[in-house]
Amino acid sequence: MTQMAKALLVDDRRENLMALEAILQGLPVQSVAVESGEAALKQLLVDDFAVILLDAQMPDMDGFETASHIKRRERTRHVPIIFLTAADKDAQLALRGYAVGAVDYLTKPFDPWVLRAKVSVFVELWVKTRQLAAQSDLVRERDAQWRVLTDAVDEATTLLRTDDPDDRDRAVDLLENARWGNTP
Repeated sequence: MTQMAKALLVDDRRENLMALEAILQGLPVQSVAVESGEAALKQLLVDDFAVILLDAQMPDMDGFETASHIKRRERTRHVPIIFLTAADKDAQLALRGYAVGAVDYLTKPFDPWVLRAKVSVFVELWVKTRQLAAQSDLVRERDAQWRVLTDAVDEATTLLRTDDPDDRDRAVDLLENARWGNTP
């Protein structure tokens, strides 16, 4: 069963969170909205996210400090962060956002279709990454099964080269067990 991608929405204003949820509606992503940087960090301890939409200017812990904490954690350092801010198009703020690990920085008001497109790309990347990890696990499992089978064939071949009838019986047992995935 595949887990649905999640987007973490972080803004101290409830109306902004509701607007973000509306913008993302219809995308294959579950929105999780929180109203502070601290709440975002707590949420990141229990859930995996495809993308984080983070307000840059919040009271207490601002978005820059929040992003800095996110990028320091091994579990979350690769989660893409898109900063959203109502501040003027101040290049210094954008540079500060990129410096703490943001992949993008949008100034409000932004085009909702642009945000949807950006979120869609990160959701698709998240899904593909999960699929690749699952396929990699399958390949590792098949490699392990193949090693068991080839080891059994090698051992059975050695046993069959002897003149001992008991060794031939053991060789047959080894091959049958390996065929069915059993190890003696």
